[in-house]
Amino acid sequence: MIAAMQQLIAMTVREVLQESDADEMTEHQLRMEVSRRLGVDLSLPKHKAIVSQAMQSFLEEEERAREDDGEASEDEVPEYTDSGDLIVCNLSRNRKVTVGNFKGKTLVSMREYYNKDGKEHPSRKGISLTNNQWSLLRNKVPAIEAAIKKMTPGS
Repeated sequence: MIAAMQQLIAMTVREVLQESDADEMTEHQLRMEVSRRLGVDLSLPKHKAIVSQAMQSFLEEEERAREDDGEASEDEVPEYTDSGDLIVCNLSRNRKVTVGNFKGKTLVSMREYYNKDGKEHPSRKGISLTNNQWSLLRNKVPAIEAAIKKMTPGS
């Protein structure tokens, strides 16, 4: 794919995200909307990677802008879920990384949440890792980053 097409896809991703609620839009929904606007099939892995990278870049820029505007960063003020788990990171409005205890075990959870009766509840969509599983994943982060770089066009 030529660089001009990559730039066009990335620009369109940004336009769509600016016009919508970026926290609510899934990557698949974004790719479908960009595909519709450009009249191009973006289902190939190289196209998916361009959309994913542009979305990630947009979200990171938005987070930096919020921090620059004086909004408290997640590292400054600890937040907790309604069930008492520490929120380590808000991946989006409904997706969180938390650390908590369940049946006497400390778990790192990446999960989607939903609101019911004014309270936030964890959904079944997600994963919880024990300390050992978290350590294994953490040790594989360099390999994951290398694989992402290898799969990302233009890297």
